[in-house]
Amino acid sequence: METHSDHTSLATHKRSDSPEIVPKTPIPSQGTSKVRAKKYKHIYTIHSQTKPSPLTYQDVESTPNFWGFRNLLVLMLIASNLRLIIENFRKYGVLVSFSTWGLSNHDLWTGFWLYVSIPIHLCVAYLIECGAAWQAKKALGWIKRGESKGNDRSQRQRENFRTWWYLIALAHGINATLNLVITTSVVYSSIFHPGIGTICELHAVIVWLKVCSYAFTNRDLRDMYLAPDGQQSLPELYKSCPYPQNITFHNLLYYWWAPTLVYQPVYPRSEGIRWSFVFKRFTETILLCIVIWIATAQYAAPLLQNSLDHIATMNLVSIVERILKLSTISLFCWLAGFYALFQSFLNGLAELMTFGDRQFYGDWWNSTSIRVYWTSWNKPVYHFMKRHIYAPMVGRGMPPVVAQIIVFVFSGILHELLVGVPTHNILGELVSPSEVYQATSISQRPNCI
Repeated sequence: METHSDHTSLATHKRSDSPEIVPKTPIPSQGTSKVRAKKYKHIYTIHSQTKPSPLTYQDVESTPNFWGFRNLLVLMLIASNLRLIIENFRKYGVLVSFSTWGLSNHDLWTGFWLYVSIPIHLCVAYLIECGAAWQAKKALGWIKRGESKGNDRSQRQRENFRTWWYLIALAHGINATLNLVITTSVVYSSIFHPGIGTICELHAVIVWLKVCSYAFTNRDLRDMYLAPDGQQSLPELYKSCPYPQNITFHNLLYYWWAPTLVYQPVYPRSEGIRWSFVFKRFTETILLCIVIWIATAQYAAPLLQNSLDHIATMNLVSIVERILKLSTISLFCWLAGFYALFQSFLNGLAELMTFGDRQFYGDWWNSTSIRVYWTSWNKPVYHFMKRHIYAPMVGRGMPPVVAQIIVFVFSGILHELLVGVPTHNILGELVSPSEVYQATSISQRPNCI
């Protein structure tokens, strides 16, 4: 008995023996496609390939963009600090006023005359170098005449000139030391406003560092000037203004205002001055200084005042709570001050001076160690320390770790002058042993601080 399946298989067998006929597929019209898209919209392929989660960094090929998280964190900071602002206003009212500055005519006039007198030491350094350049030209003439006569007179002239080096170095040392001694004594004994004292002391330290760099660099340039093959070791950038052509008042004046602590006869220069850029940077500086003033007067000052009772009673829980509150406002003021100085003011000054190298800081926010942070957040001071203190000591055979510790102690002394003297609070805590150990043990690379 034949079944339906037998008929089906037989029909299939017959069709397979017959020539294959490919049916023509009708091309759907545009209207038909729209109808099918609406009719079969639930079959669209969603999971078509393997894809990792964006935050699974082991599987993703490229790091995702986290700018949205940054914006969210900024909004959270604004909201949380806005609550603190409202709470502070309800508790204390408006504390910001010019009467809280505590400025006296004595501090203002003393600070003014002290500030304008500090650059005199740069002029004294210039006069010392003028005398040294004259002596170098004279010695070079004697050396050339001695070489032409074929005797050892040139060697004696070089040794004679080296004795002048000690006198020149002594003059520079006295001049630079008087700068710091006079300023520090006047600030500590006669200026009682910490803001005015800090400005004067900071100016004195900057001028002191500039005088030292000016003296050290010109000493080496004189040595190369008198050496037979010294000009071959001269950096390519310096060849447009070789020694002693760099000993001019115009050259010193540019170095005085240039945003650097390291002297060079020639600096990389930008093409021109963008006045709109200058206006924006100095406007940022002024506004950020106002913000810091408001933050300290409205928030930091009452918080410190209220902390005195807890410190007197040694209430540890309250002391920790106050420290955490102070850490927030101090971090805010530090970040605002960093941006105002290194990004706004120094860039504006560099634009005015057409100073080309504007890497005043590195990406210190990505630092993986204390050492990387120290070498990134304040490039002008780091360059001075490395060029005039660290590198000469290592070049003379001192172990790099010892040189790092000396640089750390020297930096601590300068910070003590900038903070302890204006506030009349010499702490004496120049070195923390744990910090020195971390600075010297985290990285042992001999060619960097």
